[in-house]
Amino acid sequence: MTKLSLNRNQLKYLVIAAMLIDHIAWAFVPTASVLGQVMHFIGRLTGPTMAYFIAEGYHYTRNVKKYAMRLGIFALLSWIPFVYFEFGTLPIVVQDGSVQIRPYFGVLYTLLLGLLAIWLWDRGKCARGLKFVGIFGLCVLSIFGDWPIFDVLYCLCLYIYRENPKAKWTAFCCITVVCCMDIFLAKPWWVGLFQLGIFLVPLLIHFCYNGESGSKKPVHKWFFYVFYPAHLLVLGLLKWIVFA
Repeated sequence: MTKLSLNRNQLKYLVIAAMLIDHIAWAFVPTASVLGQVMHFIGRLTGPTMAYFIAEGYHYTRNVKKYAMRLGIFALLSWIPFVYFEFGTLPIVVQDGSVQIRPYFGVLYTLLLGLLAIWLWDRGKCARGLKFVGIFGLCVLSIFGDWPIFDVLYCLCLYIYRENPKAKWTAFCCITVVCCMDIFLAKPWWVGLFQLGIFLVPLLIHFCYNGESGSKKPVHKWFFYVFYPAHLLVLGLLKWIVFA
């Protein structure tokens, strides 16, 4: 099979477009429709591919602390847009004299935890058993993010087996099998079939990614960080206009 030749920047823009398609579907297209299934199927490319680039980014970065701080800052900046997109409210609401807080964050938060899991595994100065405990704790914290648990595990396995493609993608597929088990909990069961789109990620990276970074211009580095909260805010406002 002929390989495409997409560099890191181009592949990132591709999965960002897939994310936009996915979020448009969540906002405006019934999941049980054929169109909804196709759009969400395409959207399954984004979370795991971004986890792949977190593992790659950790390997190549000169300063993990700055990398983590950048993810953390934009995860926090995405809090309001993510909650507004998901629930149509602000994260902190005063109602009937009581304060209600929605501690839910987007995928940048989960990717941050994935980066911390890699950091702990690679440089943690503690026994391996304690590393497992710490990673378990990060997975628990990820429940408050998008792509919870699985993006943390994807980041970790894609880093640990970085030099062993067979082990890397075997571990990835094993995690994905567990991720897709909720297909059988959906009613009707086929509504969750779009989750199978995750299995396209190994093919996307193997046959499309040429391993090169592409242009070093700052716009490529910062685009996803800015686009993520911005598009959630815009889609959240459009939902309010359409469904108000």
